[in-house]
Amino acid sequence: MEQKIKKGTLESDISKALTQWEKDFLGRGSVSVKTDIIRDMIIVCLNGVLTPAEYKLCETMEGRLSIKKNRQDLVETGCEHLTDLIKRLTSVDVISFHTDISTKTGERVIVFKLNKNLENKLI
Repeated sequence: MEQKIKKGTLESDISKALTQWEKDFLGRGSVSVKTDIIRDMIIVCLNGVLTPAEYKLCETMEGRLSIKKNRQDLVETGCEHLTDLIKRLTSVDVISFHTDISTKTGERVIVFKLNKNLENKLI
């Protein structure tokens, strides 16, 4: 019989793992991370991901577009590791990965779309 995991515990574990991934892969972590598991999605909000220099660049449209592209490229290069991390923590396959960053608030949102309803497996 499969043991059920607490939803809040898994959400916290995912937040910690993504923070560690940021530190290891990107060289610095976000200020705060909040993860929510909803049906077949894992939604992660990371706050404080931009550096002071990046905020300065974001004062112009060209700078904002440059930061968005550079940050997107950085995360995309680590996408395989991120999806493996989610599979290891949840035992569920990731079928797609979506992310965007706000150059105004310095918040990144990551959505992992899963191949089954993870929320139903949790208590």
